[in-house]
Amino acid sequence: MTAIPLRREVEYPDSDGQPMAETEIHLNEMGDLLAALKRRYRDVPDIYVGGNLFLYYRLGDPRSVVAPDVFFVRGVPGGLRKTFKLWEEGVPPCFIIEVTSGSTRDEDVRKKKVLYEQLGVEEYFLHDPEGDYLSPQLQGFRLFNDRYAAIRPKTDGSLESRTTGLTLRVEGTNLRLIDTATGERLLWVAEVDLARQAAEERARAAEERAERETAARKSLEEELASLRAALERKGREG
Repeated sequence: MTAIPLRREVEYPDSDGQPMAETEIHLNEMGDLLAALKRRYRDVPDIYVGGNLFLYYRLGDPRSVVAPDVFFVRGVPGGLRKTFKLWEEGVPPCFIIEVTSGSTRDEDVRKKKVLYEQLGVEEYFLHDPEGDYLSPQLQGFRLFNDRYAAIRPKTDGSLESRTTGLTLRVEGTNLRLIDTATGERLLWVAEVDLARQAAEERARAAEERAERETAARKSLEEELASLRAALERKGREG
């Protein structure tokens, strides 16, 4: 009897052992962008925010993979993932940011741009924090008739994302996300820490002030009680 060969399961690795970012500047920006988007959409059940995660786009071919720095997907559950498999999720990301550099320019500007266009990624943004090669340092593209067209910048160089309702603006070497409707700035990680620290200090100050007010009120009540007692004694003696 001839043995039936077992079907080999295709493996889709979740890491390639390569560094996450080109430099610490790139790494910090990726962290700030991811944290800001995750905070903004943490209570929205059908939005997934990911970054530096393997995105597999062809079933059965683990070589058909890309790892966007930051991406946003609408219409899928949130939660943690080791990889993002397009055929399982059913929809591609609608918003991707690549924190680019001179050493990744060919991949980011050519290969990834063509791939994201083919996958139907509605908006693709590139930010070159060190100004290695992009001029302007922030550029964006939006699908129009299934092809990417450059997004026209505002007078300050910022770009508007229709898929997220956010405006992307360069501040120094960093990229800021801003709520387009309200103008509210999404905080970077360090700013969140400072805001939390300031809130804690205000809470401590308020607690100390309340304690001082309570102590002063108690002292006044004791003084009034002592004065009433003295008046009563004087009345009895008179």
